[in-house]
Amino acid sequence: MTTGAASHLPAMRGGLLALLAAFLFGISTPLVQKLGQSMGPFTTAALLYVGAALVGALLRKPVEQEARVVRGDVPRLIAVAFFGAVIGPVAMAWGLQRTSGTGASLMLTLEALFTAVLAWRLYGESMDRRVWLAVLLLLAGGITLVVDQGQSGSSQLLGLVAVMVATAAWGLDNTLSRALADRDPGQVVLAKAVLGVTATVILSMVAGEPLPTLASALGMLLVGATGYGLSLRFYLLAQRAFGAARTGSVFAFAPFIGAFVAFALGDRSGGWGLLVGGLLMLVGVVVHLAEVHHHEHDHAEVDHEHAHVHDDGHHTHTHDPMPIGAHSHAHSHEAVRHDHPHVPDVHHTHKH
Repeated sequence: MTTGAASHLPAMRGGLLALLAAFLFGISTPLVQKLGQSMGPFTTAALLYVGAALVGALLRKPVEQEARVVRGDVPRLIAVAFFGAVIGPVAMAWGLQRTSGTGASLMLTLEALFTAVLAWRLYGESMDRRVWLAVLLLLAGGITLVVDQGQSGSSQLLGLVAVMVATAAWGLDNTLSRALADRDPGQVVLAKAVLGVTATVILSMVAGEPLPTLASALGMLLVGATGYGLSLRFYLLAQRAFGAARTGSVFAFAPFIGAFVAFALGDRSGGWGLLVGGLLMLVGVVVHLAEVHHHEHDHAEVDHEHAHVHDDGHHTHTHDPMPIGAHSHAHSHEAVRHDHPHVPDVHHTHKH
């Protein structure tokens, strides 16, 4: 079977979308530290996801272009919101108040490690020797950071551990959201954000956290809209094209962007351990991105619904007239066996 031009570089679209998500999230971390100095962690998380909810509401697509969220998605959305919009941002906000912006940003690279391992265990995504090497490099870098920050005092260490908890929560969030990647990302962002805001506002009131200043609140809303709303939208689109594990690995560039911004904002904390740990993590990300996956594989007959185009070698059904660009509707795939470069997207979930 001859595939279209889009399939010859299957990682390109997913990689670029994941990089864009990484850039937006990366610059948000040191900004959250600066803006959230006088805020409680629950208030910080609530404001971030109010901003994300606004983006989700504005960027919803017509039903002809994107598949709707359905009732069966609700339990997964609740789980995604719990880990990704409550545990993750609250732990990160608490940790950022107790450790350096540079160290915290680099520690967020472990999100890729948790995402890759969970995607392997829960979805059977392939983990060859190159991927395992990348995971071990990320882990070594994280351990080096913990040792480095631990020498700065127990408070710094506790802050870094809290950020690590956030990465584990977001890794589980990323893996669970893989099954939502074919839904309208605007709807997914909106639903996740609304659930997260509801929980964190209640927790903020119970904890008696002080109200933020107007300037800090507006700043945090803007960071949430870009670093959490837009970033999550691009992340979901990347998962659709790229799979959960690989999206997580490309997204691991976000911490380096955050560390650079933190350094530019005047953070000069950390020593050689910070530098060595960062370099190990950077090498781990590059090793993972160099992966090439190519073999003969089977596609079973399947009926499903998601946004798609007709030049990717997998959507051969016809329309009259043929639509231009991405569109969404229920469609069928015939069983086929072929050979081309691929990544674990929605059409390549076969075992290895």
